[in-house]
Amino acid sequence: MATDTASTSSASRRPSFHHPSLSQWQSVSILAGAAIMLSLAMGMRQSLGLFMQPVTKDIGISAADFAFALAIQNIVWGISQPFAGALVDKFGTRLIALFGGLLYAGALIVTAYAHSTWMVTLGSGLMIGVALACTTSGIAAKIAAKVVRPERRSLAFGLVSAAGSIGTFFCAPLAQSVIQASGWQMAMFVFVALAAAMLPAALIGGKADKVPVDSMPGAVETMRSTLGEAANHGGYIVMAAAFFVCGLQLVFLTTHLPTFLADCGADPMLSAQALAVIGAFNVFGSWLFGWLGDRYHKPMLLGLIYLLRSAAIAVYFMSPVSQASTLVFAAIMGTLWLGVIPLVNGLVAQIFGIRYLATLTGIAFFSHQVGSFLGAWAGGVIYDVLGSYTLAWQLAAGIGAAAGVMQLFMNTRPTERVLASQRAVVGAE
Repeated sequence: MATDTASTSSASRRPSFHHPSLSQWQSVSILAGAAIMLSLAMGMRQSLGLFMQPVTKDIGISAADFAFALAIQNIVWGISQPFAGALVDKFGTRLIALFGGLLYAGALIVTAYAHSTWMVTLGSGLMIGVALACTTSGIAAKIAAKVVRPERRSLAFGLVSAAGSIGTFFCAPLAQSVIQASGWQMAMFVFVALAAAMLPAALIGGKADKVPVDSMPGAVETMRSTLGEAANHGGYIVMAAAFFVCGLQLVFLTTHLPTFLADCGADPMLSAQALAVIGAFNVFGSWLFGWLGDRYHKPMLLGLIYLLRSAAIAVYFMSPVSQASTLVFAAIMGTLWLGVIPLVNGLVAQIFGIRYLATLTGIAFFSHQVGSFLGAWAGGVIYDVLGSYTLAWQLAAGIGAAAGVMQLFMNTRPTERVLASQRAVVGAE
């Protein structure tokens, strides 16, 4: 009996996962809405490389033209993300997410009817870029930060990020199957239906708007002051610079791996299988690094991700390509794919608090998307000029190793405002 009483007492002292103003069911349902929205948005976006060969052959544009459209998507996403984040921080997530879902569906319709480079660039480039800023990690992170306790935020970020890969797990094989059976345009309309499913998910996730942001005692916090803190924090600058490499590596692979495998004589379905494996293993990897981020030094984990990714890219592209090597490579990359997201979000919350989390992660994400632009576009240019991806993967691996070393030594000290607030809380207790 004494043991049972002690266990009950220990369980009652264990902090719950959800915010005190929410029930466990409310917290889980809100997180699920954000996760489904993110999953569909990222799953479709990461499957667009499968459309490169059929689209270029059908409407008579080059691989570089299609890659440029995806590069525009990434840079527009990066430019839009800080503004979308600022709107979310000021007005809430629901309206911004609903707008993003509608724009996504419209973008896919424009692409489905494309007959020239400018229409592909408008639909899959400009419009999807803005839609992603309104529906993906920056928005989902703000929702997760509001509905869970501070000590569990990295895990919550990891769980929501994992959802982005579940979408790839089924979107990529679905798209490839429809492309082979009915053509790429029909596959685009299947994606339109998936974009429509993002709308109810956005409504549910948007319930996080009703959760109050925990105030910091004695803190005077405005967007201008927070941006000033970020501009003068060396660790934040290093993290944003390393994030550039993350975008370069990942978008290079999602955009150009299908073409690389086709050049190697692989079955067209292998590229879809590889993207699906990346998605499946990223579910585990995002949870893993979110869980580790609550327990270990986040910059060490970030540096490890960049270094291991770069090593995996070098080994894979230097080795003979086979189905087995491709799927093993996809599993390794999937484990390391979006593990950076919970760690970056966790570091921003740790250093600056969560009041302007979406804005600050959005600014860092702009750096990520500049890298994504170069990964998509420069990869296509190198392939068109040299006829192979050798130089492209060498650059991706080399820059990634340098970023990993930089990340290991970033400064993680919270701002003086956050430290003062923490001292005030401890003093009050």
